Amino acid sequence: MQLITALLAGFVFGLGLIVSGMSNPAKVVGFLDLAGPWDPSLAFVMAGAIALGLGIFAYARRRDRSVLGLPMQLPAPRRPDMRLVVGSALFGVGWGTAGICPGPAVVLLGSGAGEGAVFVAAMLAGMALFELQQLRERRVAAGLGAASAK
Repeated sequence: MQLITALLAGFVFGLGLIVSGMSNPAKVVGFLDLAGPWDPSLAFVMAGAIALGLGIFAYARRRDRSVLGLPMQLPAPRRPDMRLVVGSALFGVGWGTAGICPGPAVVLLGSGAGEGAVFVAAMLAGMALFELQQLRERRVAAGLGAASAK
C-alpha cells in the first residue's frame, strides 16, 4: 500500500508541476528574472503550495501516525548553519540559471527532454561529491578522535 501511495503522490506532484508550468524552465526563469519581463504566475502556485503545506503540517503535528498507519516522521527544527546557507545559495543560483529544480528535472527526464537528463546527471554528480566529502570528513574526524584519545 505504501508503494502505491508513493507512486500516486509522485504522479499527482508531477502532474501539478506540468499543469502549473513549473516544469517549463523558460517560465521559471521568467518568474525569477525581475529585471526582464517578469511573469508572476508562479508566485500564485507557490502561495497555494505554502498555504496547503501549512495546513497539512499543522494537522500532521497533532498526530502520532500517518493516515497509512506509519509513525509520523516530521523534521526536527534546527538552527541554520553554514552548510544550509551555502547549500541554499547554490540551489538558488542553479535554479535561477537553469530554471530547473529536482522535481521538474525528473518530469523533464521522463518527457525525454535533454535538459532534464543533463540536470539530473549534474544533480547526481553533485550528490556523489557531497557524499565523498562527508566520507572524507568522517574519516578525518575518526583519525583525530583516535589521536586525541592516546
